[in-house]
Amino acid sequence: MGKDKKARKRLAGLTEDILSSRTAKPSGRVKLRRERQGETDETYVEDKLSRKILEQARKQQNELEAEFGAGSSSRTSLKEPQTKLDVGELIGGTLESDDDNDDECDVASTTNEQFYENFEVNEEDEKAFQEFMSKDAPVRRTLADVILEKIQEKKTEIESQMSERTAGPQMDERLVQVFRGVGQIMGKYRSGKLPKAFKVIPSLINWEDVLYLTKPERWTAAAMFQGTRIFASNANAKISQRFFNLVLLPRVRDDIMEYKRLNYHLYLSLKKALFRPAAFFKGVLLPLCESRTCTLREAIIIGSLISKTSIPILHSSAAMLKIAEMDYSGANSIFLRHFFDKKFLSDKRDLPVLWHQSLLTFVQRYKEDISSEQKDAVMELCRVHVHSKITEEVRRELIHSKSREEEGGQAMDE
Repeated sequence: MGKDKKARKRLAGLTEDILSSRTAKPSGRVKLRRERQGETDETYVEDKLSRKILEQARKQQNELEAEFGAGSSSRTSLKEPQTKLDVGELIGGTLESDDDNDDECDVASTTNEQFYENFEVNEEDEKAFQEFMSKDAPVRRTLADVILEKIQEKKTEIESQMSERTAGPQMDERLVQVFRGVGQIMGKYRSGKLPKAFKVIPSLINWEDVLYLTKPERWTAAAMFQGTRIFASNANAKISQRFFNLVLLPRVRDDIMEYKRLNYHLYLSLKKALFRPAAFFKGVLLPLCESRTCTLREAIIIGSLISKTSIPILHSSAAMLKIAEMDYSGANSIFLRHFFDKKFLSDKRDLPVLWHQSLLTFVQRYKEDISSEQKDAVMELCRVHVHSKITEEVRRELIHSKSREEEGGQAMDE
């Protein structure tokens, strides 16, 4: 007669039954605490899938090396740590736009707003101003001249490379078509979002060549503002300086020369460029002063921008030092005056007696050589910085003196 298997199994597991009654047994239910708390773990890729991904990456790398040459250092390629350009993505999304544009994109809605007052330049003042401009200065180049020069340099470079048979692979023709299409959009742009491909330009090694494919001389004023905003925020200081000097400054001077005033969007562009003060001074202000061809209108408009924008004191001091070391010109005086008025009026410290004595000496010597507007500016300065004895003497000298235009009128009557 056989033994009961269940009983034998029960007797054999008596020890386990006793121990199990004293200890807690883990349940088969898995608690998903992190999911319930809204936390998500990182997803790990299995080994097989990882190997497949690596194999595909190696294949793509081999195809690129076979097409463009391994280790090629062509200027048309991109830097490794920078944004990589996907031809298919750009071709498919040239007309698409990013959604991260801020409210500055729609600046056309406030076109009637003005950041500087309309003014009329006196012809006599303008002629006197031109007397201090350089007579031997080279002919000022327009933005179109700069573009043509860059194209000619590029052609010469390509021809020399072809003659030496060292030319690397050229830019993909599809990319050329993409950026030319971007240029057509920038030539008609008024407001709204920009093409995605345009935001990639500051991150390219050959950004100048790509930028000239878009023909900046044909951009609208609103497009110039958007381009300045992107280069001022997304590019480093050297690239921003080059853009301000080669693209923005010639466009601003052309607009002032043609219309006798500055377009609202171009004024905004200068204001946006001033957020990079070092690049603005090296790319716009100092080259304008060094050229000695800056007109009275240009000096007044850009000077008003300096007066209304907050600038770090170290950058302002460096700019004033550079301008003071240059040969005298009327534009340099206007820019220095705006810097001085800006700093002194905003300075809330008690200035020393030497400063008030210097101001009094200046007024006594040149009170009849300054205009009525300049006198008003000095009077405003006296309201901010007051000395118990010297300030009253400065005001008395100003009140009992004739302005420069009054003397000129009397001389003409005689």
